[in-house]
Amino acid sequence: MLRLVRGLTTDMARGDLRAYFLWDEDVSKFAELRAALAGPDGPARDRLLGKMLREARDVDVWAFVTPAEVARVLEPLRRRLGRRYPFWKFLIEGWRADGLLAH
Repeated sequence: MLRLVRGLTTDMARGDLRAYFLWDEDVSKFAELRAALAGPDGPARDRLLGKMLREARDVDVWAFVTPAEVARVLEPLRRRLGRRYPFWKFLIEGWRADGLLAH
């Protein structure tokens, strides 16, 4: 049976399509992704959050999680972030140094 996969978009307001950073799986942005990210910590949540932090533009990440959440999971997800880990570490540490984010 042929299964149609939702198209990709960079428009974070298009909840009926897949976010560009989920190019390899059919997860709609607002229904499925938000539900998975709002759920308890676990392998499925870690996988999606890690993929988003690795693949998405930083401004698009904030449509789904808060800076405090990124700070909380940064070290546990380090191995999933690859080359993007130093960027997120720099950002979070900078916000902490500026008093914008709690330690």
